Amino acid sequence: MDERRSQGDLVEGLAARLAAAVESRTAISSLTSEREFTVDAAYDIQGAALARAVAGGETIVAAKLGLTSRAKQQQMGVAEALYGWLTDRHRLDPGQPLDSDWLIQPRAEPEIALITSDDLEGPVGLHDVLGATAAVAPALDILDSRFAGYSFTLADVVADNCSAGAFLVGNPVPLGSIDLALVGCAFEKNGELVGTAAGAAVLGHPAAAVAWFVRKLAERGKGLPAGSLVLPGALTGAVPVGPGDSVVASFDRIGSVGLSVA
Repeated sequence: MDERRSQGDLVEGLAARLAAAVESRTAISSLTSEREFTVDAAYDIQGAALARAVAGGETIVAAKLGLTSRAKQQQMGVAEALYGWLTDRHRLDPGQPLDSDWLIQPRAEPEIALITSDDLEGPVGLHDVLGATAAVAPALDILDSRFAGYSFTLADVVADNCSAGAFLVGNPVPLGSIDLALVGCAFEKNGELVGTAAGAAVLGHPAAAVAWFVRKLAERGKGLPAGSLVLPGALTGAVPVGPGDSVVASFDRIGSVGLSVA
């Protein structure tokens, strides 16, 4: 009993520390620099921090996956994918600028968002996800690590809700016969090309990333309900953004989405 209480106190204490960093917009040192913990424990910390946000009036509106591309894994120095959750606090409407004062150290990256039409649970694969995908949409994910200089371990970034900062989703289009692995992306910052990639950069196929996510949820006794919005991971490396910057992600057959920073 004492061991379980001690673990619960650790989870709640670290969740409170992350929540305070979000509210104060202040970068902190990595949690594991003071005490190591497992990735499983990190998801417990993430869940506790999200529970605080929901209790404060926020609503979970999307899932976000991270480190699903080789570019991102190399950029962050880790070798395993992860997932987190986005709330209505994170959501930006088309045309709405990003308020840079609201975040600590924002970085933008392009994604192909999937919108599900059916429940997904258990040991699913790529084709199961495609069969349960109603539409796709161009998207921008705005990262905002609470750890100074984006210096963290895998457990740290999982606890930090996958560096969730903000997100913007463009107009959805029916999936139809679009091969997401072959969808090309051009990513621009301030009118200059900063990255190109195809959907295959995300675990070989964005739907494969979602299938991985559903299997990970199953390990914790959960599933992905119909109508879910999932950002399956970045196609390119993330770029820092600040006041006056603008970014645009353009995708073959899917469209484009742009964001300016106030």
